[in-house]
Amino acid sequence: MNTASGQQPDPQLPPTTAIEQDRALEATADKWYEYPIKAQPHHTDYSGVVWHGTYLTWMETARVECLRELGIDFADLVALGCDLPVVNLAIRYHRPVRLGMSAVVRARIIEYSGVRMIWDYQIQSLDRKTLYISAQVTLVAIDAEKGKIMRRFPATVEDALVKWKG
Repeated sequence: MNTASGQQPDPQLPPTTAIEQDRALEATADKWYEYPIKAQPHHTDYSGVVWHGTYLTWMETARVECLRELGIDFADLVALGCDLPVVNLAIRYHRPVRLGMSAVVRARIIEYSGVRMIWDYQIQSLDRKTLYISAQVTLVAIDAEKGKIMRRFPATVEDALVKWKG
C-alpha cells in the first residue's frame, strides 16, 4: 500500500535471523531425510488445525528415524548413557496443516561440531509446493548419569556422522 496517500502499509512479520533459510541451500538434496505424516484428530485443536506442539513431535520423530537410518539407534544411545536434549529451537509457522491433510517432514543435519548438532526442518505438502513449517533445532550430547555435557559423541555416533558427511 502507498503510505503517501495516507494509508498504512501492510503489516509484515519482522525478518528472523534465528532461521537462516540460505543455509538450507548449502546441503545437497540427498542429505534430506523425509518422513511422511497425516494430520489425525488427536493432532488438532477444536477447529481442525494441527496444534503447534504436534509439529515438534513430528520433527523429533523424523530426527530419530533419520539417525536410525544413519546407524544411530536412539535406544543404543540411551544404553551408552548419552542423551541428546534440545538446547535451542527456532520455528516458523508459515501455514497451518489441517485435519486429514498429508505432508512430509524433511530433516537434515546442517552442522555438527564437538557435541553439538544443528538440524534443519521443513514440513511441506506432498507436492513440495506449500511450506507449512521451517525450523532449526540444536542438540547437545549429555552424559545422562552425570547430567553434564559430554566431551565427545560416543564413537558409534562419530563414525556414523563421518560417513554421513563424507
